Amino acid sequence: MAVGRPREFDPETVEHAAMRLFWARGFDGVSISDVTAATGVNRRSIYAEFGSKEQLFERATRRYAAGPGGYANRALQEPTARRVAEAMVHGAADAVSGEPRGCLLVGDAPGLAALRDADVHRLAERFAAAHDELPGADTLLLARWIAAVCQGLAVQARSGASRADLHALADLALTGWPGGSGSGDPRGLPSTR
Repeated sequence: MAVGRPREFDPETVEHAAMRLFWARGFDGVSISDVTAATGVNRRSIYAEFGSKEQLFERATRRYAAGPGGYANRALQEPTARRVAEAMVHGAADAVSGEPRGCLLVGDAPGLAALRDADVHRLAERFAAAHDELPGADTLLLARWIAAVCQGLAVQARSGASRADLHALADLALTGWPGGSGSGDPRGLPSTR
């Protein structure tokens, strides 16, 4: 039985490099040739390890969610719904204002809409668990609002907004929090006035 050559590269290193490329350029802006140029690993080895560009992207998004995008999971552990929302928007402001700017998960690449939807539902479940803090609030709508703020911060960051500006925008958005310093409406949405 023939024994294959030992792997001459670290898949984690390739995955990390691919994550940064996809984050900076988006799914459509990255080719396997770009990954080979960034890592020095040949196409054949990349395909043998990762299968396809889509599968490499999926692994890159998991790495992003556990790393730079990990603020979202940490936010869910905060003791109050308000603190969850604060940690989400300020965590987003920090994550999207580094290099590369923006958010890997804000785009139209394969699987991203489903990931974002799952994140919104996890956030809504966390808000629903705080029913005593948010009486009568539409927690799914509230979660979509916080997600929209985070996604908007990513777009602003990609457009050049500073970290300080992003945190100021996050603070402004939080004035609409139900029962907060703003005049949020009873459904859990900021006032449209």
